[in-house]
Amino acid sequence: MNAPKRTRDARNWRDLVTPFEHADARRAWRQVAATLGLLAVGLYCTYRSLALPYWVTLLLALPTAAFLIRTFMLMHDCAHGSLFPSRRANEVLGFIAGVLTLTPFAQWRRDHVLHHASAGDLDRRGHGDVLTLTVREYLARSWWGRLKYRLYRHPLVMLGLGPLHLAVGQRWRQRSAATGDKEIASVRVTNIALVALIVGWWLVIGVKALLLVYAPVFMMAGAGGIWLFYVQHQFEGTSWQPHATWDYTAAALNGSSYLRLPRPLQWVTCSIGLHHLHHLSPRVPNYRLQACHDANPAFHQVPVVTLRASVRAFSLKLWDEDLARLVDFRTAHARESNCC
Repeated sequence: MNAPKRTRDARNWRDLVTPFEHADARRAWRQVAATLGLLAVGLYCTYRSLALPYWVTLLLALPTAAFLIRTFMLMHDCAHGSLFPSRRANEVLGFIAGVLTLTPFAQWRRDHVLHHASAGDLDRRGHGDVLTLTVREYLARSWWGRLKYRLYRHPLVMLGLGPLHLAVGQRWRQRSAATGDKEIASVRVTNIALVALIVGWWLVIGVKALLLVYAPVFMMAGAGGIWLFYVQHQFEGTSWQPHATWDYTAAALNGSSYLRLPRPLQWVTCSIGLHHLHHLSPRVPNYRLQACHDANPAFHQVPVVTLRASVRAFSLKLWDEDLARLVDFRTAHARESNCC
């Protein structure tokens, strides 16, 4: 079978992306200063609004959450070593941004590397991905197993409870192939830094104010981040392949979306919507992704996801190996009825 045209056209992708893979310290520091500065202003204004009705605080928490998402995205670039030319600068900023977003930097980096190495591979699912069953796997489960999976994939659970998992679930890790001494140390040091930060702010503004300000900001940011990660690989037209036929280039260009966002949201998300290009070359800094995409027509024939399509994507729950596409639960149960 011939490779899809969009894959064939980008086989020389290394030559196409190399000119954009260099970091610029000046641009990086400008991004850091603007993002952390706006985050600080947002948190301060949100705190001061506690003297007003609480709905005002919640309104102000929304833009502040956007700045927190952007902080996480800068940490993401640091994890790839692409934000700064200096490895040390990436490590330090990554750790700081990780503390602000309740994320152990080194542990998350290791998980994310495994995600990049296996995205779209049916036989290597589970490395930092949203759990996705095939239709056969789902139908083989008991009613209780199906119910648990349906609950897990429900948007209210993913977006409502998912941020709590990010806040609590990342506080410890068991040793595994993805968690060695360095990663465990990262979790512990991040926890210590968080305790110190929480105690410090507790003494300054009180625990009630701290919770009333940071909790809604983090929950909103967490929900936004989960939505963003979800639609980057879970969308109509995505591609998954068994390991025997899995290909890195094809997985990046066919299995990662081009999430086309309005300019303000593209700024908040550090252009990560150009996810096909990011998966192809994680060394391209966020501030060069759009230029790299625009300069190379080979990257233009990729799946495009709009905001409206991103909402529809939440109805897709299972990978149908026969149809080679994501389907909803109704389609899966219709197949079960037809088989029986």
